[in-house]
Amino acid sequence: MAKKQTDDHTPEELRLPLMEAMTDHVAFDGWTEKALANAAADVGVSPEMAELAFPRGAIEALELHLEDADRVLAAALKERDLASMKIRDRITTAIRTRLELNMSEREVIKRGLAVLALPQHMALGSKALWRTADVMWRAAGDTSTDHNWYTKRATLSAVYSSVLLYWLNDESEGCEDTWAFLDRRIENVMAIEKAKFQMRKACENAPTLSSFLGRLRYPGA
Repeated sequence: MAKKQTDDHTPEELRLPLMEAMTDHVAFDGWTEKALANAAADVGVSPEMAELAFPRGAIEALELHLEDADRVLAAALKERDLASMKIRDRITTAIRTRLELNMSEREVIKRGLAVLALPQHMALGSKALWRTADVMWRAAGDTSTDHNWYTKRATLSAVYSSVLLYWLNDESEGCEDTWAFLDRRIENVMAIEKAKFQMRKACENAPTLSSFLGRLRYPGA
C-alpha cells in the first residue's frame, strides 16, 4: 500500500501529481470524480486531501491539465529555431509540435473535449483554446498590440481546433493525413490573408465616398 502523503505535501504541491495520476484513469472513467479518487489512491493521499487540492473537483484537474500542456508546449517551442522560419512554417511547427507532444494522450484529450463541450464548461474550453493560440503566436514572435492581436488568435484557434479534431480520428501511419490536412488549412488561411491584403491595398487607392460626392457636386474640382 502506498504511503499516505497527507502530512508531507501541501494541497498545492499535490495538484500536479494528482492530475498526472488521473490521466491513467481518464481513458476509462473520463474526467470524473471517480478518476480523481483513483488518482488519490495511486498517489497515496486521502480523498480529503484530493478535495483540498481540487476544490472544484475533476473539472479543476482538467483545467490544470490544459494549462500544463501549454506550459510544456511553450518550453518545447523555445527549443525550435522558429526565428529562422517563415511565419506559416512557424505556425505549422507550433501546431504539429502540440499534437506530437500529446500523441500518447489522444483518448485523454477526447474525454476532455467531451466535458468542455457541455454548456456549463464551454467558457473554460474557449479560454483554453485562446490561451493555446496565444502560446503559439508568442513563440512565433508575434508582438502585435492592435486588433491584429485578436484576429491572429481567433484565426489560429479555428485552424488548431479543426486540425485537432481531425487528428483525434486519424489512423494513418505517422498521422500523415493530419499533417497534410494541416498544410491545407494553413494554405487556405494564407490565401485568405493575401486576398484581404490585396483588398486593403485596393481600398487605399479607391476614391472615398465624400470625394466621389464632391465631384458630383463640383465636376471641375
